[in-house]
Amino acid sequence: MAGRGSRLRPHTLTVPKPLIPVAGKPIVHRLVSDIAKVLGEPIEEIAFILGDPAFFGEDVVQSLEKLAQGLGAKASIYRQLDPKGTGHAIMCAEPSLSGPAVIAYADTLIRADFNLDKEADSVIWTKKVDNPEAFGVVNLNEQNQIVELVEKPTEFVSDQAVIGIYYFKDVGVLRDELQFVLENNIINGGEYQINDGIKRMMTKGKIFVTGSVDEWMDCGNKNVTVETNQRMLDFLEKDGEQLLADSVQKTNANIVPPCFIGENVVIKDSTVGPYVSIGANTVVENATVKNSLIQSNSVIKNANLDNAMIGSYVYYDGNFETVSIGDYSVLE
Repeated sequence: MAGRGSRLRPHTLTVPKPLIPVAGKPIVHRLVSDIAKVLGEPIEEIAFILGDPAFFGEDVVQSLEKLAQGLGAKASIYRQLDPKGTGHAIMCAEPSLSGPAVIAYADTLIRADFNLDKEADSVIWTKKVDNPEAFGVVNLNEQNQIVELVEKPTEFVSDQAVIGIYYFKDVGVLRDELQFVLENNIINGGEYQINDGIKRMMTKGKIFVTGSVDEWMDCGNKNVTVETNQRMLDFLEKDGEQLLADSVQKTNANIVPPCFIGENVVIKDSTVGPYVSIGANTVVENATVKNSLIQSNSVIKNANLDNAMIGSYVYYDGNFETVSIGDYSVLE
């Protein structure tokens, strides 16, 4: 999670993308919790690869340490100060790369319910897609083992797209192959890639299989993040989770579910929903809000919002419809 999330600016100018709340919980918190459910066994350690301490500061570290502790795990913090690719990022956590491990990119959310094949050397999590030419996909043999990784194929290879979550029975094997990649300056796309380490494992006979997720939700830019918020609210409502805090104050307010409404939110003379998430201590007055994500400690007045994403500590008074406003902004 060392990247700056430039495609999601202005929201990532003040908050690292993996810590932006979606449906009331930071992206990385949801991802780690969902992976833990699939694994179904105790987790000893969670290693987080962060970027520059000036941006990924002590508040970020404390948040991640609390996340790990909540799962009974130790948190290890590593830094990738120079963005040299996925393979390089993983090797920044080299002291933690031993034994069974999951590697995940922290800008995506999943819904999955499958039995992880822990006998295979590795499981690459995939999702069936309608347009495989836009993704990296896996090529399978007759035994449904992965024999090749193909990036954005021009001819059909398979419709199973790699989503960026991997299980390794012994991640030390990947570590050794990535060390070879770094030492021999094997570069693709200007960077050191995890795929080059995986390909070396395949040439040595390691068995790779797929684990297919039911849902794969991106948080790459504003529009898809708002869409992911909608889908996640649907899932949480079906799971029976409490989405409205008991401390919500409503005056002449209509809430159309599903919505997540955080602690001490005030809603007055407004209609909120469907598919709206509002962070703690935000005030919504004389407004209609749907299909939108509003973070904490903001004030929204006289607004008609649809497909909007608004950060924390924002004061917004206006009649615009589709907006993307970062933290500490004022529109009057």
